[in-house]
Amino acid sequence: MGEDLFWAIRGGGGGSFGIVVSWTVSLVPVPSVVSAFTVRRLLRHGDEDEEAMLRLLTKWQLVAHALPDDLFVKLEMEPKVDDGGKRRPLVVFKSFFLGNCSGMVTQMGIHLPELDIKPSDCREMNWIQSMLYFYGYTNGQPAEVFLDRTLQPKEYYKIKLDYLTSPIPATGLSMLFTKIVEHQGGSIDIDPQGGRMSEIPESDTPYAHRRGYLYNFQYYVKWGSDKNVSYEEKHLGWVRGVHELMTPYVSNRPRAAYINFRDLDLGQNVEGNTSYEEAKVWGRMYFRGNFRRLAMVKAEVDPDQVFWSEQSIPPLVVARRKRKGQRHGGLVLEI
Repeated sequence: MGEDLFWAIRGGGGGSFGIVVSWTVSLVPVPSVVSAFTVRRLLRHGDEDEEAMLRLLTKWQLVAHALPDDLFVKLEMEPKVDDGGKRRPLVVFKSFFLGNCSGMVTQMGIHLPELDIKPSDCREMNWIQSMLYFYGYTNGQPAEVFLDRTLQPKEYYKIKLDYLTSPIPATGLSMLFTKIVEHQGGSIDIDPQGGRMSEIPESDTPYAHRRGYLYNFQYYVKWGSDKNVSYEEKHLGWVRGVHELMTPYVSNRPRAAYINFRDLDLGQNVEGNTSYEEAKVWGRMYFRGNFRRLAMVKAEVDPDQVFWSEQSIPPLVVARRKRKGQRHGGLVLEI
């Protein structure tokens, strides 16, 4: 298929270059025992409790992206109604470790002792069981549940995503606490970057958010198909409001986004009419400098845009001056 096309389809997003009908994956070894934990911290009423939570989240921000390669700790925020009927911010820490619980507790004690992880918080399992665990299957279901293709009730959702290149100060975290309890259907997931992702050069694959990117923030909201338009707008308004609130704290020039969470709020193609320059508005958010190379590959393999969507890669034909000795004058096309 050629080096450029092979590069483009490994991270350039679906729906731009063709249909992949077969592929080969490279396996890596994993230990026979891995460990995981999920611990919840409810932010109760009072300045002292909020200050303690802010200290914990500040410490997590400083260490989570730089943990040893065998340890991963993410967090989630969601609203929870307390015993008094009031919404409170619930912070959920989820961790995965390539080893047993003893090793996991030791590593957490070194890197994040403030979370106070105990052996009773951890669960040991094998790799495939860990996949079940993180998908919410925690009652001993077999791996075959992943083969179940039964249609689920229809739901709508909206995700917006940001990347951080520096920790959020306490004032920003406090605003998130306020925002998360405004809307019962919303949540925020925060995943560390770092690790292997930071070791790969930015241009090796289309995914460009590598070294220097500490975390990604996912603002998520969902609602049922039986709701009316005003209910839908309420959900969309919340997730867009969180995204706007985070503007001072996230990456910029461009504000980075993730292609697998396509966000048409960032911009979109006009059918048969969008140029590369126009598409750069959203394209560089997803791919940074790699967007240009993706557009050049598109011009080579699909110049007529058979594979088109609101955020498919547009073709870019680059003109350059002819080399000495070429028969025809003017400009030639370099694709």
